[in-house]
Amino acid sequence: MSQVVLSLKDVTIYQENKVILSQINLEVCHGEFLYIIGKTGTGKSSFMKTLYGDLPLTEGEAHFVEYDLATLQEKDIPYLRRKIGIVFQDFKLLPDRSVSDNMLFVLKATGWVDPAEMQHKIDEVLDKVGMKGFANQMPHQLSGGEQQRVAIARALLNDPELILADEPTGNLDPQTSAEVLEVLKSINSLGKTIIMATHDYALLMKFPSKTLKCEDGAIFEVVQKTV
Repeated sequence: MSQVVLSLKDVTIYQENKVILSQINLEVCHGEFLYIIGKTGTGKSSFMKTLYGDLPLTEGEAHFVEYDLATLQEKDIPYLRRKIGIVFQDFKLLPDRSVSDNMLFVLKATGWVDPAEMQHKIDEVLDKVGMKGFANQMPHQLSGGEQQRVAIARALLNDPELILADEPTGNLDPQTSAEVLEVLKSINSLGKTIIMATHDYALLMKFPSKTLKCEDGAIFEVVQKTV
């Protein structure tokens, strides 16, 4: 039986005392690729923020990569985030430093000290996303798709158990979006669990996988062909 990496039981998500999603019951197993879909404002980002500790969980039971989200302390959040990789819509690369130095910044911030080990890890993750030849480029010299590939590489640096991708193709054209999805799918094929929020229905048709939909304050599984 596959290891459960996310378990939610009777979870209700609030933002500023307003119910965003209620009565969520969900299990995600190691190695799954899961889409979270829904219109803007239906709770996709709130769902993701709850998982990475940006929104406190006040109702229900939730266990995520061995952390109890209901009892999560502020001091635990950095350690939770080291067990997951997060990919955002707007890349969040540091504009004043090269691709390699963006990676170095994260490694140093998470406790790496050996220069040779850090360089090896940077080469490894950039190679996985097809960006090894871009290590010395500045973010502004890269296309949107290239920047997102770098952001995915950054998310892989600490060998996370799971990747949360929050609208990772939201700022990209259809062809580039498909290329980024191929990168995420290839990472998933190596055993990484991926939860991806998106409103890009064309991608779902091209790269079908288990899909949950946020709608009317609820989240439920949908059959791919009816999306």
